[in-house]
Amino acid sequence: MNSGKYVFAQLLHFIDRYEFEKCISKYDGDFRTREFNCWNQFLQLFFGQLTSRNSLRDICTCLKAHKNKLYHLGIRSHVNQSTLSRANDSRD
Repeated sequence: MNSGKYVFAQLLHFIDRYEFEKCISKYDGDFRTREFNCWNQFLQLFFGQLTSRNSLRDICTCLKAHKNKLYHLGIRSHVNQSTLSRANDSRD
């Protein structure tokens, strides 16, 4: 049984959340968003990059398969491919 943190959660400690939030507020990244904010989008795309996923569908399928571990990874919940695609289109 794993007694420590997952590698993904350990890597997130290197990312300064305060600086990330400053960039979001500077460029108004969370304008007109409800649930799926920039931080959640970043986490899901970061997960896809680390696990070398090739497409948004691949990322969403992998996150859905590991839905019991998402809380421990730092991700609130998985999202649909269309939600992730719309967020990528509307945000820089």
